[in-house]
Amino acid sequence: MKFKRLSLVTATAVLLCLTACGEQGASGQRAPSSQAIAQGLTNVEFVRLIEQLSKPGGYFDTDNLISNETSYLHVIGEMEELDVEGGVYVGVGPSQNFSYIAQVRPEIAFIIDIRRDNLLQHLLFKALFGLSSTRIEYLCLLTATPFPEDPQEWSDRPISALVAYIDSTPSTEVTISNTRRALVERVGEFGVALDAEMMAAIEGFHREFVEAGLSLRFQSFNRAPRPDYPTLRQLLLETDRSGEQRNFLAKEEDFQFVKSLEDRNLVVPVVGDLAGSHALSEIGKYVADRDQTISALYTSNVEFYLVRQGSFLSFAQTVSELPIDERSVIIRSYFNRGFSRRLPQYVPGYNSTQLLQSIEVFVTGYAQGHYRTYWNLISGGS
Repeated sequence: MKFKRLSLVTATAVLLCLTACGEQGASGQRAPSSQAIAQGLTNVEFVRLIEQLSKPGGYFDTDNLISNETSYLHVIGEMEELDVEGGVYVGVGPSQNFSYIAQVRPEIAFIIDIRRDNLLQHLLFKALFGLSSTRIEYLCLLTATPFPEDPQEWSDRPISALVAYIDSTPSTEVTISNTRRALVERVGEFGVALDAEMMAAIEGFHREFVEAGLSLRFQSFNRAPRPDYPTLRQLLLETDRSGEQRNFLAKEEDFQFVKSLEDRNLVVPVVGDLAGSHALSEIGKYVADRDQTISALYTSNVEFYLVRQGSFLSFAQTVSELPIDERSVIIRSYFNRGFSRRLPQYVPGYNSTQLLQSIEVFVTGYAQGHYRTYWNLISGGS
């Protein structure tokens, strides 16, 4: 069953003074330290931060349920070698961010997307984390599959066993109804202002996960279908370049870390244009005010579209002003198979190539005018 996607966000609330979030205000209060932020945000602070950072959204012609990047884990080993850890994580898109977050172990994470749907879907994910105590429960709730008899016994089982359980255990009308009701109630507890259309969209996202199960596949609208787009099952079972399964659901400890951030309101979905003048810039200010740095900026292949629409230099200028250090990196995806073969990171058989670049190197290249084309950017300025 399909449902109407929201192409435009309803008017975003007037930006609120973040006194509750600890911003410096008329009282002269200093912004809280990163240690204070690590304790978590209240629901009121969480909602106000979303409102402060967000702008009215727009439309992009792809399904937003899962990633289409089969190579998304291929940078994990290199990130470990570079000691990309802690700080603040910023990314775009749906749940592939959780695998990067599990690797980086940031203090707080921000997920930016021009689509309001992405914020709504991350509220669904947040509810799933809140209602789950284990990985198997998360997957069961996502697909409305009945829980196994003792979910705790699944803590040490491989991701392949979890996938096999979901594939072999059918949903029931009772499970679907009860799961949907629990998720809607949990989303309502966050305090985000959601109208009936937005709540219907969140329920619609969950309905698609339930109906397709782990065979759910990324879709583009108004473009020819791509048989090489992965299913959710494939994404869960993918490996890094050394052959290790590194999805956030592959190990209980990784799931628990992401859950701990979600439970403390420290995964903050933001509506905004990555090249716009507001969202990414405001995140940078928020991070700098807390004496933190951005450790990883995941852009997927958004830069391709920014170059095409002429807004890439605006994005690059904003990135050059972000608080970073020598370990800060950009994670990006490249989809042109013909040219991918010219890249050392290319892995045969994959529909995408994952690339890692130091943000310091990116900023220097931007300042020197190296990124005249998208290929210049992907190939490191050559």
